[in-house]
Amino acid sequence: MPELHSFTDSKPSAKKKKSVKLELVQEEPYYEVIKPEESETLDYASLTPKAQPGEAGLFKSVQYHIDVELKQHSGLDKVYQKTDFDRTKPLYVYTPIEKVALVRHVLEDKKINYVLNDYSLTTAEARGKTICHYYIRTLNVAHREFLVKKLKYGARILSLVEAIEERFKYTEVRLLNSDFYIHSKQFSVLRHKHHTIPKRMVDLLFVLLLAPIAIPVGLITALLIKLESRGPVFFTQERTGLYNQLYTVIKFRSMAADAEKSGAQWATKNDMRVTRIGKIIRKTRIDELPQLINVLKGEMSMVGPRPEREVFIDQLEQEIPYYRFRHAVRPGVTGYAQVCYPYGASVEDAIWKHRYDMFYVKHQSLWLDLKVLGKTVTTVLFGKGT
Repeated sequence: MPELHSFTDSKPSAKKKKSVKLELVQEEPYYEVIKPEESETLDYASLTPKAQPGEAGLFKSVQYHIDVELKQHSGLDKVYQKTDFDRTKPLYVYTPIEKVALVRHVLEDKKINYVLNDYSLTTAEARGKTICHYYIRTLNVAHREFLVKKLKYGARILSLVEAIEERFKYTEVRLLNSDFYIHSKQFSVLRHKHHTIPKRMVDLLFVLLLAPIAIPVGLITALLIKLESRGPVFFTQERTGLYNQLYTVIKFRSMAADAEKSGAQWATKNDMRVTRIGKIIRKTRIDELPQLINVLKGEMSMVGPRPEREVFIDQLEQEIPYYRFRHAVRPGVTGYAQVCYPYGASVEDAIWKHRYDMFYVKHQSLWLDLKVLGKTVTTVLFGKGT
């Protein structure tokens, strides 16, 4: 069990403290239990999330699980607000008290004005407002009925995750939980599969359209690689694909043949293992052209999350909750994360890219695929992304 930390930095009081029962949620192993020093005087407005860091010292995730005995001493109807980030209207959010610190941490980190758990909001005031909820299943009946009433009289009700997606066009992974994946409105595209056949048709169409260009460019690239350095023209490697099935990805070799003689390692932006020709074909994405064979075989799609190696996935899923859910779709030659986030070679970069990957998995459509393919053209021209 992880070490227990305090919510506050205040020194312990000399008087006897009331004992608080703590419970670790075993089904969510990325979370740490936080122990308050003085439950009767606990001020939730001053809480700061304590994260359990991974080996790289990066943020994993946080969960506050406090039992009923503590809740009854903590002011269930207390309102929290912060409206000094900018002049935009505050976001109204309703969440159980044990999630208050996490929600405030995320909103303030993103500089979003908010009013939290204001149950005095009238029907007239709520009309036309966007009202968000987080962990609605653990709100009490009266508070859930409060939200239903506001919905009936003109308020727009949606989850906090969806509100952040609308504003930033990515999914905030710190708020992910099992509800996010199971909820009836989440990931309907994966359940109904109505997008699968049209997407496959688009993949095959792009392979046919790119083939007349890819073949001559590929032959020239193969010749230049062979002239510059010893070793094979193609680089093959096992990657994790749809539903965590392994497949062999094919790319033009852009590094020295013995690039991983010391074992698997992250590729970096100015990696010394990259050859002179390799720098050119990586910047222009020519090294990705052989992956059209993977697309033709049905192992990849033109657009999807970047295919990753199992050795790195094992590391990343210790840092990023639900990381393997990106494999609910086929990996892509290009992807939403690649065109939205610059070159990355660290766990922190992987966390950011996972935000975009989760957004794509949830919102994938032919229109989004075409937008990503269009952005890929500009990414190649200006040498950005990865």
